[in-house]
Amino acid sequence: QVQLVESGGGLVQPGGSLRLSCAGTGSIDDLYRMGWYRQAPGKQRELIALMPRGGTAYYAGAAKDRFTLSRDNAVNTIYLQMSNLTPEDTAVYYCYSGARYSQRDYWGQGTQVTVSS
Repeated sequence: QVQLVESGGGLVQPGGSLRLSCAGTGSIDDLYRMGWYRQAPGKQRELIALMPRGGTAYYAGAAKDRFTLSRDNAVNTIYLQMSNLTPEDTAVYYCYSGARYSQRDYWGQGTQVTVSS
């Protein structure tokens, strides 16, 4: 059974920073490609970044210059360091894992990030 548990969301002022964590449980195959998506109110879920096990991060969209994805395989945990946050970054942030061979997708429950003064 794959579980992805996010933490680190909350309220932050514009220009501030926040670090999200996602701890995964499951097989190496199930936790192969891990990363983050987000969904703002009234918008579609969008990719932030992905990193395969043993690979480098791929970034998408406007967050690529302000967000950094890292991964600690020893504890099956990924991190998203977010800086220079703006109100447009307000969203529910979801941890994602894609299996390498079974092609299954797994999602965390989401963590709310609110950027507001």
